Amino acid sequence: MAVEPECIVGIDLGTTHSLIAFADASGPRVLPDSSGRPLCPSVVLYLPDGHGGVHPIVGWDALAKSQGMTRSTIASVKRLMGRSRSDVEGDLAYLGYRVVEGDHATARVAVPTGTGFPDRVISPQEVSAAILSHLKRQAEAALGRPIQKAVITVPAYFDDAQRQATREAGRFAGLDVVRIVNEPTAAALAYGLGSGHTTADSRERVIAVYDLGGGTFDISILKVSPPAAPGETAFFQVLATAGDTHLGGDDFDRVLAEALFADVYGDESSGTPSNDARMRLMQVARELKHRLSDEPEAEVEVPGSDGRPVQFRMTRERFEALVLPLVERTLSACRRAVADAAAKTGGKALDAVIMVGGATRVPLVRSRVGAFFRIEPYTGVDPDQVVALGAAVQGDLLARKTGEALLLDVIPLSLGIETVGGAVAKLIMRNSTVPAKATEMFSTSVDGQTAIKLHVVQGEREMVADCRSLGMFLLAIPPMPAGIPQVEVSFLIDANGVLRVSAIERRSGRRASIQVVPNHGLTKDEVDRIERDSLVHAREDMTQHRVIDLVASARLDLKWIQDRLGRFGVRLDAPAREHLESHVAAVSAMVAAAEADWRAVDPDTFQRAKEALDRASIRLQELAILDSLQAQSPD
Repeated sequence: MAVEPECIVGIDLGTTHSLIAFADASGPRVLPDSSGRPLCPSVVLYLPDGHGGVHPIVGWDALAKSQGMTRSTIASVKRLMGRSRSDVEGDLAYLGYRVVEGDHATARVAVPTGTGFPDRVISPQEVSAAILSHLKRQAEAALGRPIQKAVITVPAYFDDAQRQATREAGRFAGLDVVRIVNEPTAAALAYGLGSGHTTADSRERVIAVYDLGGGTFDISILKVSPPAAPGETAFFQVLATAGDTHLGGDDFDRVLAEALFADVYGDESSGTPSNDARMRLMQVARELKHRLSDEPEAEVEVPGSDGRPVQFRMTRERFEALVLPLVERTLSACRRAVADAAAKTGGKALDAVIMVGGATRVPLVRSRVGAFFRIEPYTGVDPDQVVALGAAVQGDLLARKTGEALLLDVIPLSLGIETVGGAVAKLIMRNSTVPAKATEMFSTSVDGQTAIKLHVVQGEREMVADCRSLGMFLLAIPPMPAGIPQVEVSFLIDANGVLRVSAIERRSGRRASIQVVPNHGLTKDEVDRIERDSLVHAREDMTQHRVIDLVASARLDLKWIQDRLGRFGVRLDAPAREHLESHVAAVSAMVAAAEADWRAVDPDTFQRAKEALDRASIRLQELAILDSLQAQSPD
């Protein structure tokens, strides 16, 4: 009897939407929610629990209930992952919620907890963990089995701090993140295994993956070498990558919202929209962008300064003029990637350009990319789903340990250490294939030093001040004259892009090492606390989630029953109607109590009340069915 491989799902944790997918012998597929929707909005609404705390609502439910709750609705949190507050200063006006500075200058979110209570400060990792937990439950419901392991994708240009933050979010969600994969690489993996690159077509191909999502942009050049014969290994080697972690469809929305504000309110305001007005304009701009991707012009309704709606019309031509500078920024990154890859390919022409990310649906993006690469972009795979599908393929390969594909990724930015005078000695250069290792020898410049500070940095500039600090550690050494100590420093990057730095003074044998926890990441104590809290509150969280699900289900039942009572109630005998109405009242009271405070309702009692309501409504259902059949029968 064959042993079923372990279940490893693939997750695309996106700025605007997130997806979860699974691959098996029948191929990869996205796992939809109970309503059949493949995309989950990357939105978390934190509602006060009445006791100074908050509980999260995720995805479509969060969007449905977020009206008027701007400060409690957390969207685009991916832009804050592994970042300092100063890093995201330019985004703050358009995020809607309050971003504060946490330990180590980290960006944190301050969420209202209700009148009389202080705001709750939450890390971006915890917000992302709420999204991942939601996706995990969604997959478990779809597959009928527990999910413990996942492959999670990140933008290729995510630095070490942002990758570490993503791993922490997975850990908080109860997931063992077995691999971090770059989003363009995942897309190429799905494309390569599902587009005829098999033993029947064993040509080596060079492809570009242009990935323009909601908040980030990546361009990767890959060499795809399918297996030449059954049982051999397919290679997916990233040759070069470039991008911008601060450029995406959200920025298209922003420039469009600014144009809307100037046109509609320009002569009637001080020039600075309120926070709520910004959020409304961003929603309208997003709708306008979607429509102008399909239509030459579109009209939308914008709330005027007096509160009354104003009709606003925009042409695709003007929209394209507004976003053209952003599109050109993506092409600048494409030039860098192509130049970096040329040395490894001998200038070989591209065989394909794959479009990934929802923002690539904008016609201007497709036309400019086609003109730049001189090749018609490939758009046959859903740009929203291809990354999750590729992550699922990678998860399946890891689960089966088949060796059917070897994924060779690269690091996006060079890594090195600080030397005398604040200079940078680079040990591993950008676009090096991972896993990677580099070792160099250093010495001291001062007599009698008893410790050496090793400062690990990431970036392409030559001075530490212009690079990003990843971490520091000390190596204790015996006092010696300057230049005598022999310090061997080693950098090791694993397949997930996680960096470990070690140092040994060869004369004395003294050693020190660090797995880099970046300055903008959570401290070990914070990670331990968050994980500990998740265990301590696991039962409470599960109960809360069950009550929330019961409320959603009960509200649908009540709506249906009350509608049918209005239509068919007169055909029920008086005792049956009174019996049904008493159960409606009981469940309605439980819904109201649970919405005020989920702790006020026992879920088992709630479940029994719902079941009793279902039984009491059987006669009403029969009348509705009978009426439907009579309406369909011929005269």
